[in-house]
Amino acid sequence: MSDAGAVQIRLASAADLDALVGIEDSFPDEDRFAKRTWKRLLIGHTVAHVAVLDGTVVGAAVLLFRRGSRAARLYTLSVAPELRGKGIARQLLAAGEAAAKQKGCERMRLEARESNQNAILLYERSGYRVIARVPGYYPNGETAVRMEKPLGSSESSSR
Repeated sequence: MSDAGAVQIRLASAADLDALVGIEDSFPDEDRFAKRTWKRLLIGHTVAHVAVLDGTVVGAAVLLFRRGSRAARLYTLSVAPELRGKGIARQLLAAGEAAAKQKGCERMRLEARESNQNAILLYERSGYRVIARVPGYYPNGETAVRMEKPLGSSESSSR
């Protein structure tokens, strides 16, 4: 298997749609995005990055932006199951943080399932801290852990 260092991170495009849906097929039904959801996420007030390894999309991260807000929201971060633990999620997260900072955001927020200790650990190691717990956040009633990271001041924060 190729080294995760060979992974390229780039902006996602409509041409990545089928690959993104393919990654979702490995998730539990309640955590999957439908193809129409991915179509919506690839347009609008979002920035979507994909991780590409040997010409194949193996991960994705989508940020949402709200007009007038200085906080970006990491809406989804996913990596193909067979490539988890190789640093790809961290690379996608860093690309998202850089994009948010470039857009003038001061912080990044996200939610993770309280039971997803691997994700929570990744976020904590990346500088995120728990700011709230939201009971019943997910369709199955599971609690979400809301996390936030300050992105620091941007040298080019002029608009």
